[in-house]
Amino acid sequence: MIADNSARAHHINIQRYHLLLQTTLTEFERQFVERRLREEQSKLKMLVSSRSSNLHHDQSSGPDDPAG
Repeated sequence: MIADNSARAHHINIQRYHLLLQTTLTEFERQFVERRLREEQSKLKMLVSSRSSNLHHDQSSGPDDPAG
């Protein structure tokens, strides 16, 4: 649940930054928004990757699995 909310927040921020980049910005503002966009994309990618590896681990450890 928390991961879902976090992923949703990152996605909303990414959309907002894309919209901001379509507006008239100073060079300083554009650099700031682009940096924040990259940060949000990176955080979302790490979250998805972490969730994917946890899901894979959970699925691979069944009742006959000595690690599970």
